Amino acid sequence: MMKLAGRIAIITGAGRGIGRAIALAFAREGASVSLCSRTGEEVERVAEEIRRDTGSEVMHDVCDVSDPAEVKEFFLATHKAFHRGADILVNNAGVAESAKLADTSDEFWRRHIAVNLSGTFYCMRAALPSMVERGWGRVINVASIAGKTGAPYIAAYAASKHGVLGLTRSAALEVATKGVTVNAICPGYVDTEMTARALDRIEAKTGRSRDEALASIKRMSPQNRLVTAEEVAAVALLLASEEGRGITGQAINVDGGAVLF
Repeated sequence: MMKLAGRIAIITGAGRGIGRAIALAFAREGASVSLCSRTGEEVERVAEEIRRDTGSEVMHDVCDVSDPAEVKEFFLATHKAFHRGADILVNNAGVAESAKLADTSDEFWRRHIAVNLSGTFYCMRAALPSMVERGWGRVINVASIAGKTGAPYIAAYAASKHGVLGLTRSAALEVATKGVTVNAICPGYVDTEMTARALDRIEAKTGRSRDEALASIKRMSPQNRLVTAEEVAAVALLLASEEGRGITGQAINVDGGAVLF
C-alpha cells in the first residue's frame, strides 16, 4: 500500500529544487498532486515528469503566493480538478537574497515577507478549513535553519523564516485535536539552484573561486556537505503520511547537524 494513496497534495514552488523533489516523492507514493510556481515552463516540466514516471494524477498552474487573489484562484482550481480540497499542503515557494541591513530597501524587505511569510499564511488560510472539516490534514512549511538562527546579510530572509516558525507553531496548536498536523522543515544549504545563486554572490562579493565558495558553505555543516533535495523530501513524506500523525508544531532540521535545536 502506497503511503499517500488517495491523498491530494498542493505543493507551491514546485518547479525545481526541493519542491520538485517533494512532488515526485509524493506522486510515487500515490498522491494526486497540484503544483504551482511563478514560472510556468518549469512547473509544466515537473508535471510532465510526474505523469511519465509515476502515472499519478497531476495539475499545474502559475501562482504568485504573495498575491492572495491568485492563491484563492489556485485553490479553487485544485478543488475543481480533484473534486475536493487538498489533504496535504506543502508551502515551499520562497525567495532568498542577501544584503547588508543598512542597504536593505523597502521593496527588498517587503518581497521576502510577502513571499516567504505572507504567502505561507495565505495558503494555510485557504487549506485548513477543509482539512478540519474532513478531520485529516497535513501542512508542511519549508522554512530554513535561518528561521532558528541569524547570519550576516540575510536579515529579511531570516526574519521571514522566523515568522514561518511562529505561524507553524500557532496553527499547529489551533488544529491539534482536529486530525490535522502542522510542521516545518528547516533545511541547511541544499544542492539546488538557490544555493548555486548563493555561490554566485559569494564569488562576486569576495573574489573567491567557485570551489572555495562551495567549500566554505560545506564547512557550515559538521558533515561537510550539502544536503540533497531528496533528503528534504523524505522528511516531508514522513510528515505527510499516517506514520507522522504524532508530529506537530515541530521545526525539523535537515542540515547535517549545523543547528542543534
